[in-house]
Amino acid sequence: MKNKTVLCLMAHPDDPEIWSGGTLALLAESGWQVVTATMTPGQAGSTTLNAKEISTVRRKEAADAAAVIGAAYHCLESEDVFITYDKSTLLRVITLFREVQPSMVITASPQDYMLDHEITSTLAQTACMAASIPNIEIPGLPALTGVPHLYYADAAYGRDRFGNEITGDIMVDITTSIDTKTKMTACHRSQREWLRTISGVDEFVLMMRSFSERNGKLIDRPYAEGYRQHLGFSYPQDDLLAKELGPYVHYPKLSRP
Repeated sequence: MKNKTVLCLMAHPDDPEIWSGGTLALLAESGWQVVTATMTPGQAGSTTLNAKEISTVRRKEAADAAAVIGAAYHCLESEDVFITYDKSTLLRVITLFREVQPSMVITASPQDYMLDHEITSTLAQTACMAASIPNIEIPGLPALTGVPHLYYADAAYGRDRFGNEITGDIMVDITTSIDTKTKMTACHRSQREWLRTISGVDEFVLMMRSFSERNGKLIDRPYAEGYRQHLGFSYPQDDLLAKELGPYVHYPKLSRP
């Protein structure tokens, strides 16, 4: 493969690290160029700083987290709670895809507890195909040469909006990268106080590790991250994660050969 670039597009700062940090670290170790991006700068994520102030803090935290594995970070400057599937937003996402030229995309689950995540997932799905269509013109940026492989990360804590369990049918063993994932997640210091205030949840890093343990048990490993691959018409059908990460990839539901 000529272009080993993975783009992880999520809704908010800290989402890439919490749901895909271990996999991104493994890909970086395997020689992949890693790019993380969030739809928003997390402007709603504080009860003490105003929107501009906390956005500045969280962009820096996201960039610091990406830098742990030598990745670049981009923010598309939508707003928390107001991520919209419309032409202007989608064009920003397509522009990012054209700039990055990914061969693999990781995004949020299509089913989740909040629409920011679900809409981000839909934007990424559309952009994978749209960015490869030459007649959708972005001045100065060539179309992708093919539709990237698209993977959906786990929903928040493995549940949809009705509380039904969602489990990835592709598991990546992140036991060797859990410490790196922890370091990346810990860069988001502002979120500990936010979560304590809003939901009474403390130690979100420990919660991340606990959920990684839940996935690990499905494949008899200490830690794992779960994914589902988009296999619709015109999207790649081979499992690029398995090709690139080999023994780290497992299929707990035996849904693949």
